[in-house]
Amino acid sequence: MLKSDIVIGLDIGTTKVCVVVAEKDDVGKLNVLGKGRSNSEGLQRATVVNINKTVDAIRKAVADAERESSIRIKGVNVGISGAHVHCIYSNSEISVNQSGIVNESDVKRFLEKAKTNIRYLDIDHEIIHVIPQEFIVDDQDGVLDPIGMAGTTMRGSAYIVVGLRTKIRNIKQCIEKAGLEVSAMTFEPVASGLAVMKESEKKSGVVVIDIGGGTTEVAIYIDGAIRYSEVIKVAANDVTHDVAYGVKALNDVAEDVKIRYGCASAKMLGDDEEILIEGIEGRPRKSFPKSSLVVIIEARMMEIFELAREIIKRSGYYEYLNAGAIITGGGSLLPGTEELAREVLGLDVRIGYPEGVAGGIRDAVNNPMYATVMGLVAHSLQNNLYQDYGMITQLSRERSPEPEPIADAPGEPGADSTQGGKKMFDRLKKFWDQL
Repeated sequence: MLKSDIVIGLDIGTTKVCVVVAEKDDVGKLNVLGKGRSNSEGLQRATVVNINKTVDAIRKAVADAERESSIRIKGVNVGISGAHVHCIYSNSEISVNQSGIVNESDVKRFLEKAKTNIRYLDIDHEIIHVIPQEFIVDDQDGVLDPIGMAGTTMRGSAYIVVGLRTKIRNIKQCIEKAGLEVSAMTFEPVASGLAVMKESEKKSGVVVIDIGGGTTEVAIYIDGAIRYSEVIKVAANDVTHDVAYGVKALNDVAEDVKIRYGCASAKMLGDDEEILIEGIEGRPRKSFPKSSLVVIIEARMMEIFELAREIIKRSGYYEYLNAGAIITGGGSLLPGTEELAREVLGLDVRIGYPEGVAGGIRDAVNNPMYATVMGLVAHSLQNNLYQDYGMITQLSRERSPEPEPIADAPGEPGADSTQGGKKMFDRLKKFWDQL
């Protein structure tokens, strides 16, 4: 099946569903053609709890993205996360093919053997990714891209991401009920990191902390590869619930108050003022000190960063984070987040915005809340996960691909095997097992 130049990412979050349609421009950047967003009420802590609400949210976001891009969406690269997802190190060793020069087939065999070497993987779990850490060709260690090297044996390690089969099946079921097909699944910390990291940070050592609605994802990158990740069950929704409890208001009102008046660091609070809070069910409005609101928010945000710090310390990589931390996700947007994170983590900190985005509507996705979905389309681009011509239909936008796309024809999802990418480690990403 011939491929188009279109990539599509779908982020099904606890508070929102995002869809982005993009293509690669002439210099290899992502040209955003359209996006869609809807409120999500069918998930808790990144886990589906209501199929119908999740399906409705997906359909609405997809419809918005289709209108904006004039592309009929069919196959999507969907993000997967949650506390049920965990990662396992696996060692692998193979003999190099008879030519004595490492080729793509050798790398594939290496990763396949890494999967079979996993211990304690029961029938309740399935593999999402197999990510190479490093290769050792004969006595040459620290190799990220072994293809083309001469040797007789190749050994090393891989980072294998696994998740509960039932929870993954629920995500797939929602997507299929919404009339879509799963062309790939990507571990969300991988996607977020890909979207916001600069190459120098990835090589120097950096931790990416993605504060979503229901969960906070922590991913550590050292020497160009992901080395550790973990999911925290405390996130932005918990901040909102604390505000609702403190000001005695509905969650919707509390969310509005948090966004309009909130701050993550009490040290950044200027002159105090009284905030008017809408009463519940027609009750009169009441006032609440802004300083008290900030104290409530700071306490929960501090807990998130303290938990992240514990994870980083436990990983054993804290001292190797020369580039510090990148805070991203919708929960990073509160003023004072960068300052509080720097204080609690003891690291250099910046807020992460999607990198490498081009096109007329790039400003629409230039926001930390779109980090995951932009990472999903970037991952699709780097791994040649383009949509089959038979899986998309041009609605109205004038294009002239060869051959012309066939409307509504069925296609096989999956990764194109064409070798691509200018950077060494990007070339290896196409070997990741998309399940």
